[in-house]
Amino acid sequence: MESEPTENKSVTEFVLLGFHDIPELHLLLFTVFTVVYIFIITGNMLIIVVVVSSQRLHMPMYFFLANLSFMEILYTSTVVPKMLQGFLQEAAISLAGCLLQFFIFGSLATDECFLLAVMAYDRYLAICHPLQYPLLMGPQWCLGLVITAWLSGFVVDGLVVALMAQVRFCGLNYIDHFYCDFSPLMALACSDTEVAQVTTFVLSVIFLTVPFGLVLISYARIVVAVRRVPPGTSRRKAFSTCSSHLAVVSTFYGTFMVLYIAPSAVHSQLLSKVFALLYTVVTPVFNPVIYTLRNKEVHHALQRLLSCKPADM
Repeated sequence: MESEPTENKSVTEFVLLGFHDIPELHLLLFTVFTVVYIFIITGNMLIIVVVVSSQRLHMPMYFFLANLSFMEILYTSTVVPKMLQGFLQEAAISLAGCLLQFFIFGSLATDECFLLAVMAYDRYLAICHPLQYPLLMGPQWCLGLVITAWLSGFVVDGLVVALMAQVRFCGLNYIDHFYCDFSPLMALACSDTEVAQVTTFVLSVIFLTVPFGLVLISYARIVVAVRRVPPGTSRRKAFSTCSSHLAVVSTFYGTFMVLYIAPSAVHSQLLSKVFALLYTVVTPVFNPVIYTLRNKEVHHALQRLLSCKPADM
């Protein structure tokens, strides 16, 4: 492979530079992120198994949580293995592989934006409208929401990737990132990228701010409802749980908004990579923990699973 093709030669393969500017930390980072990746896969798989195996957890909240865990396993696995390879050797990827990686990762990240909004709405209905909740969150409606969440990302990012596939790449083939992200890839283009850039910006504004707005509205109404509850342990627990959920969700949405809606706010590529780590590694670690940490039903189901007791009916 030629690292620096001529001006007229189209690039068909890229090299992901990753964290090339801190080579002295590569071994340490490889070890840390390998452990984190194993934890993400194991933790999220355990949640899925617990939810599926326990009849008591066959409720909308846990159905959404199992889908969230599955999404995080998939989209983390799309990015992290290639990042780990980059710590040990040159991480080369074909143009088709690069576009496929961006499509899968971007689609799943968009899916998660929608699913987090659905989960916030579910908690709002459960807390603020408990009597109508079984009707409003029936099995068919839950399934419809999840299917919509899954399909939305693949449709949206499919459009973006279709536009990216029309772009010609030539010159340098080094992508200054640990995965095929939109901006670093477009920076290597030698044909007009305006349509792809504008389309991505508009779609990012719509499909990031709208779900995040729904999350904020849902939690705001939950807080108002909880404030009406007499002070005590239950009220403190509800506030603590909501604040934990909102902190993780805000980190996920916030980093995406900075990188895709206001990329000029990030003044260095190293900082951009650090921001990217927040939604590729950090939130997949904390989401399972935050959503199950204070949940006694999940704890009991996990204890039964680990002790090999029969599933509760």
